[in-house]
Amino acid sequence: MNKKDVFELKRRLKKEECTFTRMCGCYVDANKNIILHLNETFLNLVDEEFYKYLEIAKKTLSGTIGNNLLELEFAPEEENPGRKQNFLLGLRDSALKSEALLDRLYELIIESYDYTGNYLILLFHDAYDVMTKTKDNNKLDESEEVYDYIICSICPVELTKAGLGYRQDENRIGARIRDWVVSLPENGFVFPCFSDRSSDIHSLAYYAKNAKEPHNELMEALGCLPKRTAAAEKKTFGDILKAAVDCDDYDTEELCADVHQILNSIAEENDVSTGTSKTVLDSRTLETLKTEGGIPEEIVNKIEAACTEEFGDEPPVIENIVDAKTIENHNKKHRELELQKEVTELKAQLKEAEAPLDLPWGDDADPDSIVLNVSPEKAEEIESRIIDGRRCIIIPIEGNEQTVINGINTEL
Repeated sequence: MNKKDVFELKRRLKKEECTFTRMCGCYVDANKNIILHLNETFLNLVDEEFYKYLEIAKKTLSGTIGNNLLELEFAPEEENPGRKQNFLLGLRDSALKSEALLDRLYELIIESYDYTGNYLILLFHDAYDVMTKTKDNNKLDESEEVYDYIICSICPVELTKAGLGYRQDENRIGARIRDWVVSLPENGFVFPCFSDRSSDIHSLAYYAKNAKEPHNELMEALGCLPKRTAAAEKKTFGDILKAAVDCDDYDTEELCADVHQILNSIAEENDVSTGTSKTVLDSRTLETLKTEGGIPEEIVNKIEAACTEEFGDEPPVIENIVDAKTIENHNKKHRELELQKEVTELKAQLKEAEAPLDLPWGDDADPDSIVLNVSPEKAEEIESRIIDGRRCIIIPIEGNEQTVINGINTEL
């Protein structure tokens, strides 16, 4: 499932293009009790409700692919008859008209979903007539297939905050009446997955608003193999890196920043050369850290061992684990150090320029004295005269001879 696939589904979720056939659901309290059931023909909803429910469905298809939206494959055993994948297919094929299958899904979610508080489970059914497209993305007036799918959204239901408000019936300001409000979904899924403009019954698209806490227990309850979000991969690798460099022999902060910067460069180079940023942290990439990045071998070996243990046969994508903030702070720190060095050098130059002249007569000389430094030949040409009543020293200057007064060249 890529961005184009997601966008193609989302752009249909408008009043004019939406083809949802049915919406079902149930409201669950904090004690995991079902308070009410919903069963509506979606297109018959009044506009105020129609748009709000449509916003919820659309939100379940939002976020970054690989972080908020994960393509999860079913565990091999879950594709056997009577297992989770077969059950979801039955729910889809029933167009949400089977109460028994609906109740089974509600129970499955309620039993496994680790959530404190009230929430609403919503299910939408849709049948999308996928039009054939030419290579230049122009639609042809014929269908490739009908993509039959369901969207499940799990929405927190929270009590509004206490406060004051205008009470119209009493014409006064008083305590505001608090009520329960349905929020946008925290989790959900789309089944089957819409991949390359076609239905993929072997996987589903899983939505997590909070990528750091995606609720792996729900992934497993649906029969899927759990997958780390990009945020989870970054946190796991960050912990691995800190543990690997945490010793007295190295500057931990500096070395961590170097690793992130080198990995970022590797990913960027791969993006330019191959047109993809899906470079993974495999043995070849780790070898580059040693040979080209100059990261100590013992550190790289620790990272490799820990990554193998944590990630197994599915190494993380470098784009997901690189910490841009660490790189930015590292570069900022070095820029500041360079500026400090330049300022220190400029201060030294300024101090040297402002130093008193090393005059030949020294600091103890009579300030009223005039000292002349000339060659013996020139000294014979100097004479003293009275001009306009003042005694003057006459020094003839010829050709390219220069005069220096207090260390400064002058032209006379």
